[in-house]
Amino acid sequence: MVWTTVQELAAAVEEPPRQYLVHEQDQGLLAADQMPEPIPLIDLSRLTADDEADKLRAALQTWGLFLIRTLPPRATQSDASAQLGVVTMAMKKHGDRPPPSARRCICMLKLLNSSCNCLTLHQHPAHDGDVLLEYASRTKRIRDLVFQSIAKILDLEEDYFLNQISNKDPGFARFNYYPPCPRPDLVLGMRPHSDGGLLTIVFVDHDVGGLQVERDGKWYNVPAKPYSLVINLADCMEIMCNGIFRSPVHRVVTNAEKERLSLAVFYAVDGETMLEPAPGLLDDRRPPRYGKFKAKDFGLSLD
Repeated sequence: MVWTTVQELAAAVEEPPRQYLVHEQDQGLLAADQMPEPIPLIDLSRLTADDEADKLRAALQTWGLFLIRTLPPRATQSDASAQLGVVTMAMKKHGDRPPPSARRCICMLKLLNSSCNCLTLHQHPAHDGDVLLEYASRTKRIRDLVFQSIAKILDLEEDYFLNQISNKDPGFARFNYYPPCPRPDLVLGMRPHSDGGLLTIVFVDHDVGGLQVERDGKWYNVPAKPYSLVINLADCMEIMCNGIFRSPVHRVVTNAEKERLSLAVFYAVDGETMLEPAPGLLDDRRPPRYGKFKAKDFGLSLD
């Protein structure tokens, strides 16, 4: 089979192929509304302080995502940019024959009619290189701290959510490349969706925005701030939180002049994991909003 990369496709046409166009009734709706208030920028080192914990609670209740002030410990802007550059070269190297780990993601995106080229690398067990392994270890520490902080906010045992995670739970790093698009008013880089796992940690291109989040039927731009990461909850965590905190619907818009790169680390659950709201969140005033079921039965794992 001959694989055509998005870079090659974008360079060969003046108008986007029909399969990438948004539905006619949605054309003209890709612009963002004016943000009612900024998406909170959280300092993870201060989460034991009441004011910072309150900011995190508000972010998860209203947006389902937030920004953190710094990259993982010891990471620098140049480190992360270099990682994105290495992966871009890997995409070009493989040309019309992506590596096996990338094929599943590219096929999935073609089905979604997204105008993005992706390289998916499995993290657990990690076998795709020392750079990714180091980055994964740093994002895992962030994941654990966020889970502990959420548990405290909800008055659960600090390690409640960590105790729901098994060694079989998968983690994936996905590098997304969005080429310049001649008609950004008609084409989405990634169509609206929510993530199916537990938590997603995203390093976004600081020079080119594009990530948008939906709230109350309107779309808002997620700011791309230097030395920051975007963290959003996913569906499995919304279920375990009994809907107190939401898994946000988000999308990516395209840019007419500049290419865009992002690196998303997805933390998911094993398909055999039994999902249910945390018992400590249920009482006569707060009945369960979700039943008890295996993740695989509802497609909420990344297996």
